[in-house]
Amino acid sequence: MKHHTIHAAALAAALALASGWAAAQAAGSTGGGSAGTSSSATGGRAAPAAQPGTGTRNAETNKDDKLARGDRRFIQDAAGAGMFEVQAAQLASTKATDAQVKSFASKLVADHQKANDELVQIANAKKVEVPAAPPKGKRSEIEKLGKLTGADFDRRFVREIGIKAHQEDIKKFEKASKDVKDPQLKAWVDKTLPHLREHLAMAQKLPGAGTNDAAQMGNRGDANTKPAVGTATPQGGATGTQSGGKTGS
Repeated sequence: MKHHTIHAAALAAALALASGWAAAQAAGSTGGGSAGTSSSATGGRAAPAAQPGTGTRNAETNKDDKLARGDRRFIQDAAGAGMFEVQAAQLASTKATDAQVKSFASKLVADHQKANDELVQIANAKKVEVPAAPPKGKRSEIEKLGKLTGADFDRRFVREIGIKAHQEDIKKFEKASKDVKDPQLKAWVDKTLPHLREHLAMAQKLPGAGTNDAAQMGNRGDANTKPAVGTATPQGGATGTQSGGKTGS
C-alpha cells in the first residue's frame, strides 16, 4: 500500500510539471509575454501600467525628474483650481436665475474644461501626478454655494468665482509666465492667461458683481453732495471761497 501511495504521488507531480510546461509553451506560441510577466487574470498579458495624470502615483518618474519643482507644483495647483472653477460653473449653469450669469457660467465651463484637458495632456507627457479633485477648501466653497438660491446664489457665484477666483488665477499665471522653465508649460500659460482676463472683465460687468453697484452709489452720492469749492450756489453765493477770496485780496 505504501509503495502504491508513493508511486501515485510521483505520478501526480510529473503530470503537474507536464501541465505547466504545456501552458508555458502555449503562452509562448501566442505571444503571451515572457515568463514572470504574464498572469491568468490578464489572459497571459502583462498587467497595464498605471496611467499618469489621474490622481495616482505614476510608475515611471524619469521625465518628471527632469521637470523643475516649481513647474510641477504649478501644474498641480492649476489643475486643482481649474477643476474647482469648472465644478462651480457647472452648478451655476443650471442653478443661476439671471440669464447673463447663467450664460457666463456656461462659457466658464467650456473654456476651463478645454484648458484643463490641455493641462492634463502636459502633465501626462511630463509624468506629473495631478489631483483627482479640487482642494478640500475649494470643495467646501462649492458646497456652501450650492446651499444658496436666487439672487444670493448669483451674487456669490459672480463675486467668488467670476471675480475673486479669477483675480487669484491671473496673479498666479502672470508669475508663472515669468518663472516656469518648461517651454510647453509656458506656452500653455501664455495661451490661457488672456482667457482668464476676459472672464474677469465679463464677471465685473454682471449683475451683483459689486463694481456696478459701487459706481451707481457713487453717482448718487455725487448728486447729493454739496457743490465743489468755487462753484456758485443757487443763491448766487460761493461756497468755501469767500474767506479764501478775502485772504487773497
